Amino acid sequence: MPLSNIEILHQDDALLVINKPTLLLSVPGRAEDNRDCLVTRLQENGYPEARIVHRLDWETSGVIVLARDADSHRELSRQFHDRETEKAYTALCWGEPELDSGRIELPLRYDPPTKPRHVVDHELGRHALTFWRVLERCGHYSRVELTPITGRSHQLRVHMLSIGNPLLGDRLYAHEEALAAHDRLCLHASLLVLTHPVTGERLRFESPAPF
Repeated sequence: MPLSNIEILHQDDALLVINKPTLLLSVPGRAEDNRDCLVTRLQENGYPEARIVHRLDWETSGVIVLARDADSHRELSRQFHDRETEKAYTALCWGEPELDSGRIELPLRYDPPTKPRHVVDHELGRHALTFWRVLERCGHYSRVELTPITGRSHQLRVHMLSIGNPLLGDRLYAHEEALAAHDRLCLHASLLVLTHPVTGERLRFESPAPF
């Protein structure tokens, strides 16, 4: 598959920063018909050395970084593991939160009976923390900035659902009205700040939400 709809925000000898489109896997899925993904497209179109460092969900768009050599991959992976990166997402959520900002600290776990959903579980869940703030109130929905401190699967989607404000267009977690309110999951990785694995320079990459 071509790179036609994949925007390269930055590239050098150590890394690639991509603006991932919605409806594209970060890495190949398990099924044979799920081989098409961001890293495969890059590897087949001029970047055979590209290595995934972190992931965005299939429906989530926005800023994602890939390494171009083993040492850079190791160092970037360490930064994510040690929470030395900064991340922010822009989202549209159903309704208007009562407050202008807040924190959600609820443990999450994968829920096999309803796969691929995740659920809040105070006994078996893993610690998860999200900060949120309202950017714009639009009546039946709001534009919010979400800052995950931890990186659990579906964290932002489940946390916003837990306070009664599911994301618009979310086929897994939104109720009928929120699902029908938009034709895609309204979640976009709009900011990523990291340290260059070779030069040590602090780099900031931004991408405005397409919704």
